[in-house]
Amino acid sequence: MDKYIDTIINSYSNYWGYLKNEIITINHWDNYFYGLIVISIFVWILEIAFPWRKRQSIFRKDFWLDTFYMFFNFFILNLIILIALSETTATLFNDLLGFVGLSISSFQLFDVDNLPLWLGLFIFFIISDFTQWNTHRLLHRFEFLWNFHKVHHSVKEMGFAAHLRYHWMEPIVYKTMLYIPIAIIGGFDAQHVAIVHFFAIVVGHINHANLGWDYGIFKYVFNNPKMHIWHHAKDLPSNVSYGVNYGLTLSVWDYLFKTNYIPHNGRDIELGFEGDETFPKDFLSQELYPLKK
Repeated sequence: MDKYIDTIINSYSNYWGYLKNEIITINHWDNYFYGLIVISIFVWILEIAFPWRKRQSIFRKDFWLDTFYMFFNFFILNLIILIALSETTATLFNDLLGFVGLSISSFQLFDVDNLPLWLGLFIFFIISDFTQWNTHRLLHRFEFLWNFHKVHHSVKEMGFAAHLRYHWMEPIVYKTMLYIPIAIIGGFDAQHVAIVHFFAIVVGHINHANLGWDYGIFKYVFNNPKMHIWHHAKDLPSNVSYGVNYGLTLSVWDYLFKTNYIPHNGRDIELGFEGDETFPKDFLSQELYPLKK
């Protein structure tokens, strides 16, 4: 038990030190705090310069709520619970594996140190993106998970910051689903992971932005605003009642597994979900909503 208590204490201490260093020190390119700010401002400028919905305000509906969500979910949530919970769970999981004579390295198929960096990053990206696509699909398929995911789908006007409006339970689900798949590869340092992570943030921001892009032929590979807006559509046919276009960074999974749906230009479609008129409008009530359900 002492080991788990120490893990929790060290997690809080280490992450608090990391977060302070991220805010104070800006002389390294993989700084997530300022990286998120730079990416957000860049995509916001694109929205202002090339707006798809011309009448949508620059400070759209829930702009400041989503901005708060963005920093809360990316940093404060980690400090409150996520890092400590993740590291404690990982320690417990490793201990359980130890009882049966295994370790997390038992699942490792190869070490990326033995591969060219670009190939290792590509494999890491493909595995994590496919796992997240499937996790996203499950968030829509099961009512218990859908009640948490409703927070993200309560967005009524799309903008870059809507990307990171989600309930605190979602990263727990995603990290749980990613644990074993990512364990099959090893050897990455934090800077290598940052390359993939920053790319995913840029694509995710653009997908939620007020932009009318689809990348031409590359729409069959990369998720895009014209595709993702249909994921947020309030009205869908009964045969796709659990949702469509689950892709995060890549759209290819939706085309491969026939969950793609773009019937026409979705610029002005209504966003949300059935019954969203009674969904809470403030942060705290939205966070408590799934627990009440």
